[in-house]
Amino acid sequence: MGARALLLHSTIKLINGAFFQSQTSKISNLTVIFAPYFEKVQKEIIVIIGGPGTGKTTIIDALVAKGYCCYPEISREVTMEAKKQGIEQLFLENPLLFSELLLEGRKKQFNNALAEPHQYVFLDRGIPDVLAYMHYIGDSYPAFFDAACREHAYTKIFILPPWEEIYVSDDERYENYEQAKLIFSHLTETYEHYGYKLIEVPKDDVDGRIAFILSHLS
Repeated sequence: MGARALLLHSTIKLINGAFFQSQTSKISNLTVIFAPYFEKVQKEIIVIIGGPGTGKTTIIDALVAKGYCCYPEISREVTMEAKKQGIEQLFLENPLLFSELLLEGRKKQFNNALAEPHQYVFLDRGIPDVLAYMHYIGDSYPAFFDAACREHAYTKIFILPPWEEIYVSDDERYENYEQAKLIFSHLTETYEHYGYKLIEVPKDDVDGRIAFILSHLS
């Protein structure tokens, strides 16, 4: 008997008491009936990735507006905090420290997502993003970066392709469009290295992209 079936078996006993203890065959039948339900309500931690300026934040904001549990990108927070301490571009000046801070932040997001009561939790970027950006700049990183990717497994990965028409630079986004395309390639290669099958979100308006993503949920 699998873990979900055991859970169902124990729950029925707890709720209904001794009556079901003598009704083994009935419990078995109920287990068969309800086991698919337990599969369906399994928590899904879903990551939305893509190069800079591809619309990730817009999609996350739209999902929040629809009532979904979402975790925002944290790199801007790290960058802004460093600026308060006099470091204009922490990623450029100390990429390893910047990446370590992101790694810890995204590990915390993953663990917090596991504790959420919601069936679906969306994240703006995941742990392998950290390694992809290190590959992009050509820097090495400690072995625990790789270990973090292997120890924190996401359910689904949606990737947004480069889209020049909507690309905009700002104070925290220093890459140009050509660099954004290169980052997209590193993201694809890194996530596939860890065994993820990427689901590419088509270029569309926000409602169309949201509909596409939601149609791929269990």
